[in-house]
Amino acid sequence: MSTLKPPVSANDHIVGLENAPVTIVEFGDYQCRYCGDAFPIIKEIQDAFGDQIRLVFRHFPMRQAHEMAVPAAIVAEAAAMQGKFWEMHDAIYDNQYRLEDALFNELAEQLGLDLQQFQQDRISKSVIEKIENDFDSGVRSGVNGTPSFYVNGTKFDGGATDLHQMLKESTS
Repeated sequence: MSTLKPPVSANDHIVGLENAPVTIVEFGDYQCRYCGDAFPIIKEIQDAFGDQIRLVFRHFPMRQAHEMAVPAAIVAEAAAMQGKFWEMHDAIYDNQYRLEDALFNELAEQLGLDLQQFQQDRISKSVIEKIENDFDSGVRSGVNGTPSFYVNGTKFDGGATDLHQMLKESTS
């Protein structure tokens, strides 16, 4: 059974209460069609279970298969530098069918980011390091595809729909 390495920390992108009984970590790739399919299901899980879950997202861009995965992750991290990670994360998945530079600038503008700062952050070393650290965490945790989910530190064997079903069964 694969376990999450390293455990969730302040370096992660987290939404939800720290003491939530269930922590879900998703390793995702913004260009992965399966991650795109999982996105609305994860939103549904968040809506359905509210304070019972804490969601964490870690980047796992499949560079060879998806040329826009790394640029999209960079954009999400650049937005994070201005406190807008989750807004950009959601906007990228909502627009997954048109990943390109023009879209990234358009989304940054829509989210009210300081565009000059956003462009600087896109080329900053810390943004690249965060993505590389997330990817390394995925490798160390046994991720071999996206999306991959970990529930309370243990690899979940299934997709987002299975995860939703398991949560419904365990909380009813």
